[in-house]
Amino acid sequence: MTHLNAGDQAPDFKAVIEDGSTVQLSDYAGKKLVLFFYPKDNTPGCTAEVCDLRDNHSALLAQGYHLLGVSPDGEKKHQNFIAKFELPFSLIADTDLKVIKDYGCWGLKKFMGKEFEGVYRTTFLINESGTIEEVITKVKTKEHAAQILK
Repeated sequence: MTHLNAGDQAPDFKAVIEDGSTVQLSDYAGKKLVLFFYPKDNTPGCTAEVCDLRDNHSALLAQGYHLLGVSPDGEKKHQNFIAKFELPFSLIADTDLKVIKDYGCWGLKKFMGKEFEGVYRTTFLINESGTIEEVITKVKTKEHAAQILK
């Protein structure tokens, strides 16, 4: 689980997105950012989550939120995922796990009796000054936008 809490300064990052360009936290200065971490492109839970965010994108934008997803998948896989589901937001290709680990979203997980290391599905709501306003650790993949907009 993440070590970050509401009120903490969001860790700065500079990372590559699906098109090979770089993005950093300072790009969102003066804007509200939904930074969401998810395990893997094209898996049932992750697809449900990004499609819910896609379907509610206009409502999120109306509340001033910009979205940015993070997973360990590479640029090409992100490009395909974005095209397949017509996602209107970028995805960080965090293949070296730097951003994921900086935000405390990497660790031991259990699934079907097996233990492995992986990404903790976690969302950070970051305000205009770069402070974390909320950390959502119990993400409901099919209702994630509603959790953010509540």
